[in-house]
Formats: sequence, C-alpha cells, structure tokens
Amino acid sequence: MDEKGLGRRLQDARIAAGFTQQVLCQKAGLSYSTLTKIERGAIKAPSIFTIQSIAAALGVGLSELLGQTAGPKQPKKTSRSGIRFVYFDVNGCLVRFFHQAFTRLAEESGAPADMVETAFWHYNDAVCRGEMPVEKFDKVLAQTLGLPAVDWRSYYLEAIEPIPAMQELLHWATEHYYVGLLTNIMPGFLDAMRQRGMLPTVTYDSIIDSSQVKAIKPEKAMYEIATERSHCEASEILLIDDSRTNLMAAEKQGWHVLWFDDYRPEESVARVREALEFAA
Repeated sequence: MDEKGLGRRLQDARIAAGFTQQVLCQKAGLSYSTLTKIERGAIKAPSIFTIQSIAAALGVGLSELLGQTAGPKQPKKTSRSGIRFVYFDVNGCLVRFFHQAFTRLAEESGAPADMVETAFWHYNDAVCRGEMPVEKFDKVLAQTLGLPAVDWRSYYLEAIEPIPAMQELLHWATEHYYVGLLTNIMPGFLDAMRQRGMLPTVTYDSIIDSSQVKAIKPEKAMYEIATERSHCEASEILLIDDSRTNLMAAEKQGWHVLWFDDYRPEESVARVREALEFAA
C-alpha cells in the first residue's frame, strides 16, 4: 500500500467534503491521532476496515481512496486552447485579501502599519510551507507588536470576504471542467473558511494546500505536485491567480495562465470565460 498516496487522497477527499479532521473522526469512529497519522502516511499498511470506515464517512468509494481508479474521466468540455483543468487561487481571487487585518493590528498595537506588514511577511512563507506552527507565528507577531496575544486566524477570517463574481465562475466551471484550488495558505485555514461558507461548496478535483505539500507558489515543486494530482498534462491546465510572479512560474511549467484583478472582478471573469470557450 502506498501510505503517502493514501494520505494525500484521504486529505483531498476530506477537504472536498468540507470536513475538519475532528468531524471526520466523529463520523468514522476514529481517534484523532489515528486519522492524522494516516493523512501523514505515518501508519504502515493501515487496516482496510479503517479505510472502509473513512470512505463510508466521506461518501467516496474504497477504491478511490486506495488509488485504484484510472484517474478522471474525459471532461464534459475542452476549451478551444485545450484546457481541461482550472486551478483557482484563493486569497485575492476567491476571497478579497486580508489587508484590513493589518490595519486592525496596527490600531490595536499602536505600531506603524509598515511594521505590522513587515513582521507578517517575514514569517508568512514559513508558516504557509508548514515549517512554522501557527501558534508560534502568533507568539512572534504578538511579541513584535507588543501585544499580550495575537490570534491571526481570527483576524484573517474577519477580514476576508468572498468575491461573488469569481465564486459564481467557479460553480460554472465545475459543470464543464475539472477544478481545483492552488493556494499559499496557513495550516487549517481552508477548513475554517469552508466551515464559515467563505468558499464555494463544490466537489474539487484537487486541492493543493501549501501547508500540506510543504511548498509554496512560485516554487517549481508546487506546480509539479499540482500537475500530478490533476491527472492532466501541463498544457491542459489553466491557473487563475492575482500574482504575476506565480503566473509566470506556472507558465514556465507549460500551463495556461490568467491574471485576476480584484479591483475589476467582472472584467477578469469575462476574460476567463472567453479563455474557457468550448472547442467546436
């Protein structure tokens, strides 16, 4: 059994179902430590009965979790340029960015706004790669700003808001293409966003969470993992992102790319729809 592959598929299926690890444990009758070890691939040859319980709780087939499927079926549509799979960025594309959180921290701490942002960005990549726990990040941020405590996830969740035009586009795209999320994000934040209804409730074909795969955009490894999990060729993938740096890195891998401008979301959505016009 490929324990690492099983862990990735289980995690993708859990997130796609909108379940936190705690919720899945309750539904499958598992201990939290057992589930987290299986997702990490740390249990060699886990019981088939345990996997069956997880599959039943998630509403997926046992063979799907075991990787015994042949990959995605032919999509309903293919764009004129050959696109079959669309990856959506999250921050700045599906939800408006969290700059208001910086403003709130500056007001509460009395620190200059540039100090808040400098402290945040200094450690952000490490947290998004899963190298630094969020709890440690909170402590460092609090010490830097002279606050007794900081709960960054709370600041983040209160600052972001869905971008309706893009979320409607994602719903439309799922009817015609394979879709996935490709995001630099801190551990547990995607689960929290889905619990709060901030992300579309659809079946994602792939979810690439930087904190889980231990790589971030624009690193090459991030795109290689995303390509592998899409079950498509690089030339069949479209990335929608608000960072030109991330887009250029994807283009180097042979992907199609489109820049999203959250100041003009309707114009950006129109360009995406044009790019996804169906082949005759």
